[in-house]
Amino acid sequence: MVTNTPLQALDLMNDVAYVEAARVFAQRVMKQGGKTPRERIAYAFRVATARRPKEAESEILIDAFRQNLDLFKSRPDAALKYVSSGEYPRDAGLDVTELAAYTSVTSLILNLNETVMKE
Repeated sequence: MVTNTPLQALDLMNDVAYVEAARVFAQRVMKQGGKTPRERIAYAFRVATARRPKEAESEILIDAFRQNLDLFKSRPDAALKYVSSGEYPRDAGLDVTELAAYTSVTSLILNLNETVMKE
């Protein structure tokens, strides 16, 4: 059995390099993944896992996106800080709160066991 540990998951979700990777991935998702959250999340999931998300997986990720979007809209300073991690430049043409919400979702996707532990 292959698994990751809670400490590994915390590192993958909070380390500057991984937050930056999730943000850059989120920028790609926003530009190339379609127009709606459902299209973009399905695109991100497919790129990371090489499969389409199941309906239940989509709903969980869309709900996470909406919750994070609401949170970051109420705290735009936190959104800007979150998407400013790392050295790779943030795309200033993208809405900061939306980018922060997608970054949270791409971080979740990148932290999935099937993404982390390729067979």
